[in-house]
Amino acid sequence: MLQTATGARSATHGKFIWVELMTPDTDAGGKFYSSVVGWKVKEMSMPDMPPYFLFEMGEGDNCPGIGGMMNFPPELEGKIPPNWTGYVSVDDVDQMARDYVANGGRVQREPEDIPGIGRFAVVADPHGAVICIMTPLPMENAPPELAPDAVGNVGWRELYAGNGREAMDFYGKMFGWKLDHDFDMGPMGTYHIFSHNGRQIGGMMTRPEQVPMPCWCYYFIVDAIDGAVERVKAGGGQILMGPMEVPGGSWIVQGMDPQGAFFALTSAKK
Repeated sequence: MLQTATGARSATHGKFIWVELMTPDTDAGGKFYSSVVGWKVKEMSMPDMPPYFLFEMGEGDNCPGIGGMMNFPPELEGKIPPNWTGYVSVDDVDQMARDYVANGGRVQREPEDIPGIGRFAVVADPHGAVICIMTPLPMENAPPELAPDAVGNVGWRELYAGNGREAMDFYGKMFGWKLDHDFDMGPMGTYHIFSHNGRQIGGMMTRPEQVPMPCWCYYFIVDAIDGAVERVKAGGGQILMGPMEVPGGSWIVQGMDPQGAFFALTSAKK
């Protein structure tokens, strides 16, 4: 267990546990990603809450959940574009929100409870990249987790940072992530590959000029890149970059869904 200024941390502190799509059209968004990635969409209704939709992989009633989807809340409509956001598990949301602020970050949405699910907050790092932090409630009958490299899972997380090296230091302090190794990308700078509990889970780099602001990007695993590209185009999405082979032999593309949310795909097969 890591020892920090706020005490001992559990093995799940710093683990990515969820991704969430905020979109103006959940019906269209669900159909698009079901076609492209293979998820099934299930509505989860909660009293006095707007509709929320789960992205699940597999068959049956208790299959792994990968992420969720919701319509834009009225207070955010027109203020931010459609987007994917990741959730990171932390031992104490309130303390982590304070730690963010103490280390130059911001709290975008103060910690609050989601009944029966956990407590969460929306935070931004010192350069403005937004992520969610959550302390989940224990679940009696938790669904199984999808294997890390299984089709439908999030295979990689990528931060286009205000400053890649400073970001690596910041997130290492907040979540206990470790620098696995640096990769020299020539004119594009250094790519910092980071790990959680000894497993590589993502990378960060100083954002290129064409990326307008610091942000996180999430790569969803598909069966093969070429087939997924055709499904993206058939569904009204755009391919912005790729297909491109990356070190290690995987193939990636980056794209935009029909509603304007940026996303990425990865596969071991072309």
